[in-house]
Amino acid sequence: MDNELLLPRVAYFSMEMALEPGMGTYSGGLGVLAGDHMRSAADLALPLVGVTMLSRQGYFRQSIEGDTQVEHDATWDPSKYAKRLPAKVRVTIRGREVWVGGWRHMVGSRCEDSKAVPVILLDTDLPENHPEDRKLTAFLYGGDETYRLCQEIVLGIGGVRLLAALGQQVQKYHLNEGHAALLTLELLRERLAAGETREEAIAGVQAHCVFTTHTPVPAGHDQFDYPLAAECLGPLVKDLGVQELAGKERLNMTHLALRLSNWVNGVAKRHAEVSRTMFPGYEVHAITNGIHPWTWASDAHRRLYDQHVQHWCHEPELLLHADRIPSAELLAAHREAKQALIALLQRSGGRRLEADRFTIGFARRMTDYKRPSLLFSDMARLQAIAKKYPIQIALAGKAHPRDELGKRHIARLHAFARELGDSIPIVFVPDYGIEAGRLLVGGVDLWLNTPQRPLEASGTSGMKAALNGVPNLSILDGWWLEGCEEGLTGWAIGEDGPHDDALDSKALYDKLEKTVLPLYYENPEGWMAVMRGAITRNGSFFHSHRMVRRYMLEAYTR
Repeated sequence: MDNELLLPRVAYFSMEMALEPGMGTYSGGLGVLAGDHMRSAADLALPLVGVTMLSRQGYFRQSIEGDTQVEHDATWDPSKYAKRLPAKVRVTIRGREVWVGGWRHMVGSRCEDSKAVPVILLDTDLPENHPEDRKLTAFLYGGDETYRLCQEIVLGIGGVRLLAALGQQVQKYHLNEGHAALLTLELLRERLAAGETREEAIAGVQAHCVFTTHTPVPAGHDQFDYPLAAECLGPLVKDLGVQELAGKERLNMTHLALRLSNWVNGVAKRHAEVSRTMFPGYEVHAITNGIHPWTWASDAHRRLYDQHVQHWCHEPELLLHADRIPSAELLAAHREAKQALIALLQRSGGRRLEADRFTIGFARRMTDYKRPSLLFSDMARLQAIAKKYPIQIALAGKAHPRDELGKRHIARLHAFARELGDSIPIVFVPDYGIEAGRLLVGGVDLWLNTPQRPLEASGTSGMKAALNGVPNLSILDGWWLEGCEEGLTGWAIGEDGPHDDALDSKALYDKLEKTVLPLYYENPEGWMAVMRGAITRNGSFFHSHRMVRRYMLEAYTR
């Protein structure tokens, strides 16, 4: 396709973006989703440009020492993955001029009729800048409130200005979460400076902005005191009437994005319902998240689908036809993926798990609402189940460096592993990232998810498992409310109601003991049917191609 036909572009702003395993530009699910968004845009030859932070020192590398998470430097070299851009722009932060430059990373595609899309990595590590300001793009989610707000100024205001300096025409701005909300103020400032009335300027900004919210609880939204906002943003706070737009008491980034975006969505049907309750007066649409098919399919499943479902990576809906794949070949692909996982687990934990033992996978950000310890809440019952039906468990996940409760969960998981010993072998994979994640979702036999309802906005790890024919056992929240077809794609834990740890753990054990494990060990054909259902019913739908197409049709071109 001619480059001219791809302009103007939609600018997709995200504080983090998982682009390559060696690039420290992401910390977890939000960044992985953003990376999948860009990969699908490339596959579908859609006119997007991504904007994110360089995060030269990354998030952190994790090791486990004495059951405790230890964080290590994760510095990476952007010159190996991106090209430095000649343009740079000035942004005033805390009364100082801060120069913002950028690097361009191209997101490619393996699909026919595709088109690589650019991602701009914002960088303040320039000799013109004050030493403090050079560090603003060093750490992802590092530092205190002041550092965080300054980073959001770089992303929102600096990002808009750098795109303009590069000559990039922008048709729509897509704010992936509230971190990028300050871009709306830059657009508002430009329109007011051009002579528009306030009403005209606000309407003009709204017409060009799309906002995706990911957080189902009020406490999870970025808020800053106005004295700090005035210190960092200067006269913009007063000149633009920010308190009228972003909240009278505090600068609420979500409220700012809602107020200045004409199209808003949550990331699953239930999440959109929750968001409408949280933000009365706003129309919140629902576009359920998805995952990039090629990225998250195991090597064995890629070959399998290439053979039996041609063009699946460009049109994942074709996986509806995966039911025609011979059982022997589907089982062989799973066994190959499981062997690859076992090799990773042995490297990680020094313990070799058994290929013929039922393997449960649990890997995600280690934070309290994910309830990583729920599976171990009744050790006696878990051991009794394992005596009848042998199981082993693969675990992984990072806790934020300042999340002490999350770190305690990691320590508890290691204590559980020691206590269970050989009765239930457990391996914790340190430094969970894209590469380990792909091996985990492809190689386990069952994917477990135990969040507190209704705190899981969407979740995507279970979608990745389903793509590889791995059934889910999950709390009914987020995407699983839409994806769960009991006994066909996987199983629900408990009912769709307020969370209760005691009831949920009992429901988890009951489902494992009475339904899941007997099916796996005693009815192989029945288990294969659920594996097929995971692929044909979940894998064919919960992908980022569907997600990005919907954004294009419903949000970007309206």
